[in-house]
Amino acid sequence: METQISANNDPLAAAYLAMEHSAFYDVPLKNFAAPWTNEEQSLFVPLNDYSVTVIGMVRDEVPFNQLLSADLLYQGDPALGLPPYSPANNDHYEALEVSGVPLKDALVAARQSDLNGLPATATAGVITSRQAARAFFIAGTNRAMFRFTLLNHLCLDLEQIKDTNRAADRVRQDIPRSPGGDSRLFLNNCVGCHAGMDPLVQAYAYYDYDEVAGRLLYTPGQVRPKYLINADNFKPGYVTPDDQWDNYWRAGPNALLDWDSALPGRGNGAKSLGVELANSQAFASCQTKKVFKAVCLREPVDSADHAQIAAMSDSFRANNYSLKRLFAESAVYCRGE
Repeated sequence: METQISANNDPLAAAYLAMEHSAFYDVPLKNFAAPWTNEEQSLFVPLNDYSVTVIGMVRDEVPFNQLLSADLLYQGDPALGLPPYSPANNDHYEALEVSGVPLKDALVAARQSDLNGLPATATAGVITSRQAARAFFIAGTNRAMFRFTLLNHLCLDLEQIKDTNRAADRVRQDIPRSPGGDSRLFLNNCVGCHAGMDPLVQAYAYYDYDEVAGRLLYTPGQVRPKYLINADNFKPGYVTPDDQWDNYWRAGPNALLDWDSALPGRGNGAKSLGVELANSQAFASCQTKKVFKAVCLREPVDSADHAQIAAMSDSFRANNYSLKRLFAESAVYCRGE
């Protein structure tokens, strides 16, 4: 590595060489992904199919814009003699962690549909991992899955993107239009999130988490009951008929998230929604900011930092969405700090 820097004057190659060390995958990369896998955003969670898939995608430089849509999961190599992958428990990944085998050497890619029984068309990368279902499809209304996907992968919370000028025709019945008897609360606050969010969350209408069986449920053609709860809150509200989603935020101020103009902005199911989200400039910028913070151990603080973030975000997209390259470029920029 020293030779790459001094003799060859190639710090980027040196950064790639450093990432060949197994410790990169076992500690910083594991800690990088772990908070995305739980509502508490805690580092202190066992390895699971979500975090291991992130680690494997980085190792193999799988285009990271497939994170939310691919028919892909990583697991431990069957040759390790671990308990087999199960869609109903986390035993495989916990045994992998306990084994101490370096993750750099232990992981193999598999078709998610072969492991969890979903049709390939219903797989959506980490969104349909067991861990994501357990954390974000459990109970509720499936809005949690969307909110935490925004937080983790677009670096945005709903308050930051609310827009009270979008049509409210897809806001579900469970949202009161006059909370506390005051319609202004809905018109000036609630609608700002729900008018855009509810048409997107419709993508998850056939997904749920079975707490008893401990696994993701998928019922094609059958909207989950959670989408129809609390109908008396506003009877004229939207009744979800299927999993067709529309991105109302392609218009108005959230057009600044720079959605891919080559995509239609609508579709059916979690996979196509994952494509929509992960091909936005907001997704690329978010990955860049997260990697910068993980490597440099700080937020960007000045104009030079922000210019670097913008340049790396462009590089990320230009280099086939390689998250590994983002780690290398961040290390080069922050070296010596």
